[in-house]
Amino acid sequence: MEELKQTPLTGWHKAHKAKMAPFAGFEMPIQYEGIIAEHNHTRQNCGIFDICHMGEFSLGGPGAKDALNSLVTQDLDTLAPGKCRYGFLPNDKGGVLDDLIIYCLGQDDYMLVVNGACEAGDYTWLAGHLAAGPQFKNISAATGKIDVQGPRSLEVMEAVLGAPLRSLGYFNHQRMQWNGASILVSRTGYTGELGYEIYLDSSLAPAMWEALAAHPLVKPIGLGARDTLRLELGYPLYGQDLDTVHTPVEAGYGMLLTKKTGYTAKEAMQNVRERLVALEIPGRRSARHNDPLLLPDGTEVGIVTSGSFGPSLGYCVALAYVRADAADSPAYLVRTQRGDLEAKASTLPFYTAGTARTKLV
Repeated sequence: MEELKQTPLTGWHKAHKAKMAPFAGFEMPIQYEGIIAEHNHTRQNCGIFDICHMGEFSLGGPGAKDALNSLVTQDLDTLAPGKCRYGFLPNDKGGVLDDLIIYCLGQDDYMLVVNGACEAGDYTWLAGHLAAGPQFKNISAATGKIDVQGPRSLEVMEAVLGAPLRSLGYFNHQRMQWNGASILVSRTGYTGELGYEIYLDSSLAPAMWEALAAHPLVKPIGLGARDTLRLELGYPLYGQDLDTVHTPVEAGYGMLLTKKTGYTAKEAMQNVRERLVALEIPGRRSARHNDPLLLPDGTEVGIVTSGSFGPSLGYCVALAYVRADAADSPAYLVRTQRGDLEAKASTLPFYTAGTARTKLV
């Protein structure tokens, strides 16, 4: 069995009695005091998340923009320095190798943030497909990442960093100095709440984490609550809601495919065989990954990709891939090991009171 990797914060998590489990090849904290308590704290105050397992690549030098633009769905022609954009790395059949955020640091200077479980594969694929010239480097091991999320995260960030952040817009980023070192702060996140992501040298991650954790509004949050928070917004999880078989269009992200320049299998993405649908399930009994999805008459038409109780909603929600010809049904049945659950079609986001896009200026 392969030995699990550790983040720079693993020792802190264990010292603070976090429940640890494997995730993306790392030993990661799943919960500290409980998923629902941590979920609610993030919705109401401010939570910090160890996301050092994510992968980061740098790409720079003459021709970097054009080389990368031919491989990803983001339109880099319209991505200015100081901004970042979510999108996809497609394979030659239009499936999703990974979803990623691209940061424009300057002219022909980019940072790519990818999923931890996909880091090695993404790097190999990109290195093999990028045009010669720009310098492409895997900086994951040297980069720490801490997410600060919740409606009071601005208050926490300004107190800890000692600098104003109110003018930083959604999906914008800026360089800052902290304890004499350069860090990158972006107004992004995976919870639907006002929040920030901090990128810094991995050696600085423990000191930053300690400084944040000492703030009275802050609690550490595990991956369990991170999953319920993202699912209430309908944010996809790679390996469940996104994969190499389904296209971004089938996953409901056709609206992001706006750029005119070509990229891998652009035309193939228009062939919609299945669609990712949102489901509401009354009560606390949840659908689970890979549970079959049926029409009310018993015809099997799909499979659940993600499902959980939504603590902010009071009922269960799920995402499921459904045959395109059955994706407009108002009702379904989820077949679980403990019997069928009634589900009704819904719209995203499930949770509509998130503060992520709040205007602060």
